[in-house]
Amino acid sequence: MIRFVYLSLLSLSLFACSQTPDQLNVLLITADDLNCSSVGAYGCTLKNITPNLDKLSQSGIRFNHAHVNVAVCQPSRGVLATGLYSHNSGIEGFYHTSKNIPTVINTLHANGFLTGVIGKVEHSTPTYDTPWDVKIDMPELGMGRDKELYYNSIVDFFKQAKAEGKPFYLMANSHDPHRPFSGSDDELKRWGEKDIRAPAKIYDPSEVKVPGFLPDIPQVRKEVAEYYSSVKRCDETVGRILDALEQEGFADNTVVMFLSDNGMAFPFAKTNCYLHGTNTPWLVRWPGAIMPGTIDNEHFVSGKDFFPTILDILNLPIPNKLDGFSFKDVLLGKKQAGRKDVYTQFYMTSGYRTFPMRCVQNEQYGYIFNAWSDGDKAFKNESQHGYTWKAMKKYAETDSLVNKRVLLFSNRVVEEFYDFKNDPDALNNLIDDPDYVPEIRKMQELMELSLRESNDPLLNAFLSRYDKDKMQETVNAIQEEAYQRKAIERKRKKKKK
Repeated sequence: MIRFVYLSLLSLSLFACSQTPDQLNVLLITADDLNCSSVGAYGCTLKNITPNLDKLSQSGIRFNHAHVNVAVCQPSRGVLATGLYSHNSGIEGFYHTSKNIPTVINTLHANGFLTGVIGKVEHSTPTYDTPWDVKIDMPELGMGRDKELYYNSIVDFFKQAKAEGKPFYLMANSHDPHRPFSGSDDELKRWGEKDIRAPAKIYDPSEVKVPGFLPDIPQVRKEVAEYYSSVKRCDETVGRILDALEQEGFADNTVVMFLSDNGMAFPFAKTNCYLHGTNTPWLVRWPGAIMPGTIDNEHFVSGKDFFPTILDILNLPIPNKLDGFSFKDVLLGKKQAGRKDVYTQFYMTSGYRTFPMRCVQNEQYGYIFNAWSDGDKAFKNESQHGYTWKAMKKYAETDSLVNKRVLLFSNRVVEEFYDFKNDPDALNNLIDDPDYVPEIRKMQELMELSLRESNDPLLNAFLSRYDKDKMQETVNAIQEEAYQRKAIERKRKKKKK
């Protein structure tokens, strides 16, 4: 049985940090589209799939109830940087915000930190004037998939920090396991004969386990195997990043955090509010402060808490009116109130098509509100471009269970309610089950409270959820605003060129 490990006062004294807070550095490592269940430390059954992440887990704390607040790249990273829900930061989609708000980058830069971003530069940059001192992007990193190019770039960054005598904040972002997956037809189509580094292990479809939220059919299994090969390559990149940290002598005075920006790019995961979309592997190593091998199976933490937590660790003032709050106390083995549930959202795809969804969940249950679901509108996202969705649609013609899944993914229903503890794959929507009425009402109340407290523009749609026309008035207004933002972004980019 998994147990949460608490530090006693004696343990704290034994693990007292020898560095003063203002000497600490911060290294944030992210994966791109990595499912929590794909990491060995989180129960992946593929042998030795993520040895470097497993080792990192053993050297610090592993959170079992960690979530991103938006399960798509740029908005997810925007929450990390700002400590705000996307509708409050202005980063609901694939753009920066023009709001005058604090971010982790400009705050640490103003306090003398050398700031750097390696990979995913555009998506990890929250404002138009973000003060990155060092920026190295995908083409210089073997399309974000070459562990040795990451290693060399990061060694150079650390040497610069030494030369300038500055503490550092480095965000190192793998482009794996985002599509195109390793060895896939899509990889060859996108990059031709370009020399893309292969992982040490290429998985055969017969070796992998298909996630329970997908049908186990040949083409799905093929794409899942390619995904796992990319997971392996992501872990190798993480290993080389940590090698660079060790080699340059920063391992003992650097707080390392690892997480994924969202779940795997398959139906019912990324760009949704299901458990497999938002639940992220979140590992933290803080030498001298966190007891190695700690497992937190109690507290819910989420992306909005990253910014205030980093400032708290560094003993820097935390800005007022953030949506997130620090979990430094949890890192130090203390219990913390207000961490029994999480509020997650989805706003729009990269094409500025809005599919507003909200979810509240606790350890047992999850309630999802799909404001866009009107019986006519069809969901479209990036995960439908692969083998999996095409195979599901084909099998749906003759398989009633697959057909049911295809229809749900395409059209949804306004309300979904799941027992995530016993049904993490969200296969059985209990919204109409009379046995769960009391729990459903509690979660609906929590949804309304979350909408109100966060000033969410979807509140009126939720209050009108049993009136299709009124609900759609709010949804249509949100879509119109998104199209206006798209026009502004196009003009801005054109002017920049």
